[in-house]
Amino acid sequence: MRRPLSKFQIVCIVLLWAALCYIVLVSAERIDGPILLTLAISAALVFIPVIKSIKRG
Repeated sequence: MRRPLSKFQIVCIVLLWAALCYIVLVSAERIDGPILLTLAISAALVFIPVIKSIKRG
């Protein structure tokens, strides 16, 4: 069983994800379905482990 993430790790992960989303949205010529779907899937991949870690801690 893994240790829960520290608050610093959670903040870093969320900020890096937000920066990546910003870069993707700014560099896209137009925001369409595949981009939004990709961002939604990436949000799930980032926030599900973060939320589980918070609940464990």
